[in-house]
Amino acid sequence: MSYTIAGIQQIGIGIPRVQEAFAWYNRNLGMDIPIFEEAAEANLMLPYTGGSPHQRHAILAINLAGGGGFEIWQYTSRVPQPAAFSLELGDFGIFCTRMKSRDVKASYEYLKSQKASLLTPLVKDPGGADTFYLQDPYGNIFQVVKGTDWFGEGKQLTGGPAGCLIGVSNMEKSMRFYKEILGYDTVVYDQTAVFSDMKGIPGADKKARRVLLKHSKPRQGAFSRLLGSSEIELVQVIDKEPRHIFKDRFWGDLGFIHLCYDINNMKALEEKCKAAGHPFTVDSSNSFDMGEAAGHFSYVEDPDGTLIEFVETHKIPVLKKIGWYLHLQKRDASKPLPDWMLKALRFNRVK
Repeated sequence: MSYTIAGIQQIGIGIPRVQEAFAWYNRNLGMDIPIFEEAAEANLMLPYTGGSPHQRHAILAINLAGGGGFEIWQYTSRVPQPAAFSLELGDFGIFCTRMKSRDVKASYEYLKSQKASLLTPLVKDPGGADTFYLQDPYGNIFQVVKGTDWFGEGKQLTGGPAGCLIGVSNMEKSMRFYKEILGYDTVVYDQTAVFSDMKGIPGADKKARRVLLKHSKPRQGAFSRLLGSSEIELVQVIDKEPRHIFKDRFWGDLGFIHLCYDINNMKALEEKCKAAGHPFTVDSSNSFDMGEAAGHFSYVEDPDGTLIEFVETHKIPVLKKIGWYLHLQKRDASKPLPDWMLKALRFNRVK
C-alpha cells in the first residue's frame, strides 16, 4: 500500500510570546480557530534540541477558508534564540510562507490599513500573478498569493498557508526531493535573474534562480479539502554563499521551524524516504498524545537540512465543550471528511 498526502497541515513558527503571536495572526491573517493549545515537554526532538528535552507552549491555529495551519511554538524552559546573522533570500531553510488570498489587492489594502510591515508594494511575480510580501512583528516573512481553491468562510480574505519559499544549494537535487517524496512534479516557472518583485526583501539584490513547483495530482485524505493545494518555491542564490537559517540553534528557536504534511500510511512513507536517501531522523513510534489531539509524527531533512514533518492524525477535537472528537484510525483514510463535519470547527473560533 502506498502513502497519501492530504496537504500542508501546518507551518511551525518559533516565536517569543505565543498568545501575543496568536492574537496578531488572528487579527491580520484570519488564523482564528485553535485546534489545540498545550504546555508540555518536547521530549522526542532531541537530535535538534541539544540532546535535552525542553518545555514549550504551543497553539495550532487554522483558518476555515482553507489552507494549512500555524503551529505557534514558544520555548518556556529557555529563551528562544534568533539567528546570529541577518537572514537573506537563498539562506538554507524556510525563508518565507505563502498565504493564499481570494483578492490579493484587497488583502494588501487591508494589511496596509492595519499598519502591518509591508516589505514590497503590490507587484507581479515571475509568472505574472499579483503578490506582495510582509513581515510579522517577529521578523518572519510572508508572501500573499492568489488562492486557487477554498473550503469555507474565514475572517479575512486570506486563507492559511499554501506553500513556502525554501533556500537550497543544489536546485536539481532539491527538485528531485520535493517531487519524489512530496509530489511537486510540475514546474510553474524556472527563472534566473535579479528579481524586481522582491525588491525590499533582504538579499533580493543578488542574482538567483527561482523555481516554483506544484503538484499535478489532487491531494487525498481526511483533511484534503480543507488543506487544499500548495506550491513550493525553491531559491538558489548565484552570487553569494548562503548560510543555514538554523545554524547553531535549536528547532523551536525563532523563525519557521518546519513544514508539516498530513499523511496516511507512515510505514510506506518511511520506506520511500529511506530508499530516496532521506531516512526519518525523528519518529514518535505509533502515537503521540497531546491531550486534545493525537497521532503519529516523524521528521526528515531535505538535501540542505530543512525539516519536513509528517503527521498521521489519529484524533482531533471538533467541539471540545461537548467532548466531540474525530477518531480517524478506523475510517478509509484516503477519503475526505464531510465538509459539514470540519466546518463545525467554526464554533471554536476566537474573536
